[in-house]
Amino acid sequence: MSCRVKICGITNLADALAACEAGADALGFVFYEKSPRYVSPNVANDIVAQLPPFVVPVALFVDAEKSLIESVIGPSDRWMIQFHGDESEAECRSYQRQYLKVLRVKEGDDIANSVSQYPSASAILLDAYKKGVPGGTGETFNWSLIPTNLPKPIVLAGGLTPDNVAQAVAQVAPYAVDVSGGVEQSKGLKNNSKVTEFIAGAKRG
Repeated sequence: MSCRVKICGITNLADALAACEAGADALGFVFYEKSPRYVSPNVANDIVAQLPPFVVPVALFVDAEKSLIESVIGPSDRWMIQFHGDESEAECRSYQRQYLKVLRVKEGDDIANSVSQYPSASAILLDAYKKGVPGGTGETFNWSLIPTNLPKPIVLAGGLTPDNVAQAVAQVAPYAVDVSGGVEQSKGLKNNSKVTEFIAGAKRG
């Protein structure tokens, strides 16, 4: 089965449409104001309204207020949610949308136990742990720490680039891969050639 690809940190329509044209399955939008890839709910929903069918928009939040989450997902039924903070399973489930729960991986973590805490998640996104940074570190983690036969589909993130994504897919066999900084020309702006190369590498298998 071909690996799916999520291009995260989308901030403008041109990058969104170029990623779709290159074969992206999902696009990520960051609603965390400390991020250089932050986008406002209005801008994001304007982009989502112009996406082609079968591309999933994913709204990324870090311990966000309910009012912010609802202001983003309310205008469109297409939104999936990505919870990147310390949200409980009950909180994640309360929005009645498909969601990804992010786990930041470091040595010694009981990943299987952490995954089991979110039985309602559509998938689990595994990212690199860096103290004080909720995501977008640009760093890989030790993929051999990922247990086999986890009960949820795995989305692999953290330091992926066009140069290492094929290796990542071959080693981990994730349901999907997620990239942001690895395909940028500057923070928040994509390099379309890198996006195309990344998606081709991920789907080669």
